[in-house]
Amino acid sequence: MGLYARQLVELRLIEETALKRMRSRIGSAVLWLALVSGLQARAGDAFSVPQRIPDSYAQAGVLVTIAPGRKLNLRCEGSGTQTVLLEAGSHADTSTWFKLQPLLVQTAKVCSYDRAGYGFSDEGPLPRNLDADIADLHALIHRAGLKVPLVLVGHSLGSNIARRYAERYPSEVNGMVLIDPPAQDVATVAPDWAAQEEQMNEQRFAFIRQCEAGAEKQQLASPPPALQRCVGGGNPLASAKVNAAIAAYKYKPAFWRTLLSELEDNMAVYRQPVSPSETHGSTPMVVLTATDTYADAPADLRKTLDAARDKTQAQILATTTHGERVVIDHASHDIQLDQPEAVVNAVAVILKQASAPAN
Repeated sequence: MGLYARQLVELRLIEETALKRMRSRIGSAVLWLALVSGLQARAGDAFSVPQRIPDSYAQAGVLVTIAPGRKLNLRCEGSGTQTVLLEAGSHADTSTWFKLQPLLVQTAKVCSYDRAGYGFSDEGPLPRNLDADIADLHALIHRAGLKVPLVLVGHSLGSNIARRYAERYPSEVNGMVLIDPPAQDVATVAPDWAAQEEQMNEQRFAFIRQCEAGAEKQQLASPPPALQRCVGGGNPLASAKVNAAIAAYKYKPAFWRTLLSELEDNMAVYRQPVSPSETHGSTPMVVLTATDTYADAPADLRKTLDAARDKTQAQILATTTHGERVVIDHASHDIQLDQPEAVVNAVAVILKQASAPAN
């Protein structure tokens, strides 16, 4: 599903991570050669991309205490000398990485986690804004004993979290892969669309409050007609066991409180342009851009939204002296699901750069 439809159809925005291909346009011959070498090296590897969410996602990985009475769910695999941490997009849990994570374990220790209020993680204090997410992530990294500096891989909102974390704790991050960072400050190029989005947000928020009230009354497991949209159908790529686990946390008021607070903060984050003061020095960065982020938008609007997204990503790349942009064909906003091998290759490039001795 394109990002446009996700923003205009409230239920899909709220209920699902879209489950929906590799030409790369690279500004650096060095990066191009590295990516091609990665592809060739993997061509003979005896592994394939998982096509269904494993049943292991029906239970928690390791619950790490980050504060009194609060635990976050952490899933780590592999035992490489370097650590890669995966930061999901808005209202997503660790299952968004079910294709990517097993592909990365051959080269690094790879960890994903559920942010507070999602998946198997406890609810966190409100508001659930970037500062709250960064505080939790910092506590998780250190309480879990993850080796730093590490490589951050952030999808969508996760790219904003990764950037803010790297800015606040630069000694703990030695590279970033940002998967289709969303457009910021869209109103400057598409004011009518931005105004429509503001109106849609009010409808979304009212809907979420309805669902929260239903969850408070323990109605969502067998919802009345007015609340059936809160639950939605199961993920066709998951077993009944996994779908039951996902549904169980969405029956809880904590999920809806967290979702509402996160989406309210998203409005503030994405209204603003990339800060001119944001800097990541020489930290290596790859930005992956999906060709079909707005594939379902009308042609004239798609061109405008693509331009807004491209402007934002150019501003992000300008925050580092070692940044590259790679355009991924046949991919929706969820590149990690459509083209996980492209993310693997980008991570391989960053790991190589991060481990290179300083000049």
